Amino acid sequence: MSLAVLFDSTRCVGCRECERACAQKWGLPYDERVAAEEKLSERKLTAVVTRGEVYSRRMCMHCLDPACASVCPVAALQKTPSGPVVYDEGRCMGCRYCMLACPFRVPVYEWSRPSPRVKKCNLCQERLLAGKPTACSEACPTGATVTGRREELIQEARRRIAAAPNDYWHGIYGLREAGGTAVLMLASVPPAQLGLPADLPQEPLPALTWRALSVVPDVVGIGSILLGSIYWITHRREEVAAAEGRREPRRATEDKRS
Repeated sequence: MSLAVLFDSTRCVGCRECERACAQKWGLPYDERVAAEEKLSERKLTAVVTRGEVYSRRMCMHCLDPACASVCPVAALQKTPSGPVVYDEGRCMGCRYCMLACPFRVPVYEWSRPSPRVKKCNLCQERLLAGKPTACSEACPTGATVTGRREELIQEARRRIAAAPNDYWHGIYGLREAGGTAVLMLASVPPAQLGLPADLPQEPLPALTWRALSVVPDVVGIGSILLGSIYWITHRREEVAAAEGRREPRRATEDKRS
C-alpha cells in the first residue's frame, strides 16, 4: 500500500498551520521570522510559498523511484514500501550527492552544526505506519492537504478537476514527473507559475542516470578506484593506530627490564 499526500492550492488560504505542525513534529523553532521565510531550510522542512494570489507548498516530493536514494553510496536515503523516502543520519557520510541529484532541490544541510546532517521531510512515516495522516494534513483547516492511498488521491484529484474545470490547470503535478511522486499537487495555474520544475522527464531519473553512466565505463571505473583508495587509506590508518597501540605496552615492558 503506497500512501501519499494531495495538496490542492485552490483550497489553501496561506494560514501556515502546516508549517507550524511540521515544526512541532520535528522539534524545530517556529515564530514570525521563520514563518516569513518562504523556502526550505534546516529549520523548515515544508514551506508555504506565495505566488501572487496563489499559494503553493514546498516539501519533499517522495519520488516513487528517488534519484537521491540512487546516488547515495551508503544507503542513508531509502524508499519505503509505504511511500516515504526516509533518511538515516547514522549512515550518512555527508557527501551531499542527494542535494545535487534531487530534481526538486529539496534536501538541505545543517551548515550551522559542528556535525551537520541532511534534513528533509519524511512524510511523517511513523504517523503513517500508525494509521494517522501526516502532521500537515491533520493541521490543515481547509482540506488543502490530505493523506491517503496514492491511487485514491489520483482519482480524487481527477474528480475535483472534472467538477470544476475552470478552477484548475488540467493536470496533476507529480503524477508522472520524474517517474511519479508520492506528493501530488493541484493548482489553478501551471506548475512553472508555482515555482515547480515544469520540464522534468516522465521517466524515473535513476534510470536516466545509470543509462548515462553505462556509456562512460572509464569514469565509473576511475570513480570506483578512487572510492576504494579512500576506503583503504582510511582503514589503513585505523589499522596502523591499532598496531601502534599494541606495541606501546611491549615497549614499556622492555624499557622496565632494561
